[in-house]
Amino acid sequence: MKRNTLGKTGIAVSEFCLGTMTFGTQTSEAESHAQIERALDGGINFMDTAEMYPVNPVRKETIGRTEEIIGNWFAASGKRADWILATKHSGAGSQARDGAPISATSIPETIEGSLKRLQTDYIDLYQFHWPNRGSFMFRQNWSYDPRKSGMSREQVIQDIEDCLGALQKEVERGTIRAFGLSNDSAWGTAQWLAAAARVGGPRVASIQNEYSLMCRLADTDLAELMTYEEVGFLPFSPLAAGFLSGKYQGGAVPDGSRMSLNAEMGGRKSERVFDAVDAYLQVARDFGMDPVHMAFAWSARRPFVTSSIFGATTLAQLDHALGAADVEISPELWAALDKVHKAHPMPF
Repeated sequence: MKRNTLGKTGIAVSEFCLGTMTFGTQTSEAESHAQIERALDGGINFMDTAEMYPVNPVRKETIGRTEEIIGNWFAASGKRADWILATKHSGAGSQARDGAPISATSIPETIEGSLKRLQTDYIDLYQFHWPNRGSFMFRQNWSYDPRKSGMSREQVIQDIEDCLGALQKEVERGTIRAFGLSNDSAWGTAQWLAAAARVGGPRVASIQNEYSLMCRLADTDLAELMTYEEVGFLPFSPLAAGFLSGKYQGGAVPDGSRMSLNAEMGGRKSERVFDAVDAYLQVARDFGMDPVHMAFAWSARRPFVTSSIFGATTLAQLDHALGAADVEISPELWAALDKVHKAHPMPF
């Protein structure tokens, strides 16, 4: 499988990344371990998790369970060194740590918690799950107003600088190798880059935001920033929460699927979504392609993407997804997909 360099870190990661957010809820520990083995055998060396996982739903009593499952696999297999491991520090409002925001004080204790659960002494990529000031992500792009964030520009910058100081101490301790953002914006990423150049601390290596044929917010100013500043992009939900597989068309709600657990799909569900999916499924048929492979390959081959993160509830879904590594996106297919995007922009 193709590998790309993560930002300016020199760390090489596979163009697909194993997402783990269902490990411990929809996916049992045994099935989770089987997925880790299968992904490794398939050429994937990059795995993403978070302190707050699992999800669907997020519950206070299960926070950290996904990291524990991964840690148990590391301990049993002895293959920690085979993986580039990413995890995340939850932001304000999370059920982790009673909803406390990210701070210079919370960083060392949160890293220690993750290290213990993961049964490792270092994290390759440590990410902030969402910014303290709020985010346009999670369908909040329709309503988020930075003027109402409760933080002035000066407070945001001071917060960044304080956190960079704490992160640098962890780099020096050897507990983290690189630092990344998640659910952040072009402006926010630029402030982190500028602050690291100004006061020191780890330079942002990557940003992890939702990105798919159905959600292309990153295509404008964020793409330009990532290209010129050499910040890697790690798209999550490249299958648009499963919509692009076509499994929800015609009113279908498969047992055990995300929609069976979250009827509105986190605010994604609407008639516009199903119309857009119909159009993308038609493109897949026109080009004789599996729609899952088409969606995954498209997300991984965008020019500013380093590694596309996908999760699988079952081992069979993972096996199917791995087929995307061999798919090529022709210029004609690129054009056809862009045509659908213009007809169905931002359906959620």
